[in-house]
Amino acid sequence: MIVSPDLIEEIQLLALFDLSSTQEGIKVHQHSASASAIAAAERLHQKGLTTQSDGGYLTSLGVEAAEHAQRLLAILTSG
Repeated sequence: MIVSPDLIEEIQLLALFDLSSTQEGIKVHQHSASASAIAAAERLHQKGLTTQSDGGYLTSLGVEAAEHAQRLLAILTSG
């Protein structure tokens, strides 16, 4: 499987979420975020991972995805 730039952008957004609190979300600002980040936020919402098309909070599926993404990034960047 080839990891597309779109998937990389989605993983990068998932990595921004603070998993220590379900009360912290993210906001992808239309006027200051890159077009690719805005599109990634919308895709995450369409996939049911976030509560809003511009970020918001993680859904239960989103928490699971963010945990996996953050663990993978930690493994790949350690050492």
